[in-house]
Amino acid sequence: MTNPISRGRGLIATMCVVVVCSGVVQGYLTPLLPVVGAHVGIGGVGQNNLYLLSQVAFAVLTPLLSRWGDMWGHKRLLLIAVAMVAAGSLTIAVWPTTASLAVGMVLQSSVVGFFPLLAGILRSRSPEHGRIGMSVLVGALLLSIGAGGYVAGTLSDEHALAGLWTAVPFCALAMAAAIALPTSTTARAGRFNSAAALLLTLGLGALMLVLTEGASWGWASAWSLLTILAALLLLAAWIRVEQRSAHPLVDLGLLRNPRLAAVSAHTFCIAFGAIGFLGANAVYLGTEPDGHGFGLGLGAQDISLISLAMVAVGFVGSTLTPRLARTTGDRTVLGAGGCVGAIGFLSLVLFHSSVPQYVAGALIVGLATGMFEAVTRTLSVEVVDEAETALSVGVNEMALSLGAAIGAAVIGALWSGHTTAHGAVTDAGYRWAWAACAIVALAGAAVGLLFRTPSAPLTPEAGAVPAGRTA
Repeated sequence: MTNPISRGRGLIATMCVVVVCSGVVQGYLTPLLPVVGAHVGIGGVGQNNLYLLSQVAFAVLTPLLSRWGDMWGHKRLLLIAVAMVAAGSLTIAVWPTTASLAVGMVLQSSVVGFFPLLAGILRSRSPEHGRIGMSVLVGALLLSIGAGGYVAGTLSDEHALAGLWTAVPFCALAMAAAIALPTSTTARAGRFNSAAALLLTLGLGALMLVLTEGASWGWASAWSLLTILAALLLLAAWIRVEQRSAHPLVDLGLLRNPRLAAVSAHTFCIAFGAIGFLGANAVYLGTEPDGHGFGLGLGAQDISLISLAMVAVGFVGSTLTPRLARTTGDRTVLGAGGCVGAIGFLSLVLFHSSVPQYVAGALIVGLATGMFEAVTRTLSVEVVDEAETALSVGVNEMALSLGAAIGAAVIGALWSGHTTAHGAVTDAGYRWAWAACAIVALAGAAVGLLFRTPSAPLTPEAGAVPAGRTA
């Protein structure tokens, strides 16, 4: 008798449990940052830097977990990733300090491996459900991000740090679901490239360091220039090592596929603002407009409600994207997503002095987030052969992580140059940050227009539905 979890609806439902954990982990800390920051003595810039640290970890762990999944099995690495997330969540809940927050958020960043590893299992075990499966998983992710934030915010209104326990039970459920999932049938191959991993980690670390500290060091100072030079040299060495390796950590050769290159570049640009500004969003909403800072002075529960509204709109965008793609094509969806994001951020630049004004712009950004997460995650699966699924999804997830990390770093750098004597961010700092996000979103729209749909589908699955895509 066939195991109902091995394919079809049972497989997708079990995967949803894992994805819900991912969403809760990614969403529950955002509305808590102002409260927890005040408890441990971290200001607005420091809170954004914590968020930045997690995004750097996202970028580093994406290729590591994807590559290890190809080598040792997608299910095995999924179990390890869930265990790391659980350990990070417990660390934060049991011992909330600046150091434990940093360590815990790095461990929680292992959620970045969930989608590539689940995509490898789904495509090998139930390829005929690939599109609907990715659509359901993205929808579950978006809704759980908002729900996790709301639960955490509600708990923290009762007790300041109670919300830090939000992710722990979901991690337990995710571990049980990961154990129940079948192993993928994709052949395992390759060796781990430790040199590439070290160079990538050091290069990204140096790049984020200078983006974070450049304003305080002085952009033309010796420290800034040397750090920039070190980052460029390390990343150049990483690329050279990858190109010469028979077993690359990140198969940069996949980017010779112009369709994957366009999707990944679009992902980078939209994630720069849509994901990179999430930490800044909580800081602005939670900062008291008392003359020492600029913000709306909302509590954790109110912040979580706004975050929930953003992801609810994102869920609508995610579910409507397949229909829009069927009628207008993938390229139009990519271009439209970038334009919607730019409109949202321009709205924030112009109108942000009241809660209704701010929410209007934030909801538009949420809509763009749902659109881009849906279309790019599915296209990254469909534009390559099955054997390259996890690697392709990993490349796209890395583009998302890099975009979010660099976006958060740029926002932090702009904030550092526009603070009051008390260390609070000024109105000009927020405006410059939102404007930068709008400009990069427009670049993402332009890149999306370079995407081309082939006249013949790559796989039988791709031909099962008309030209539209889902995620």
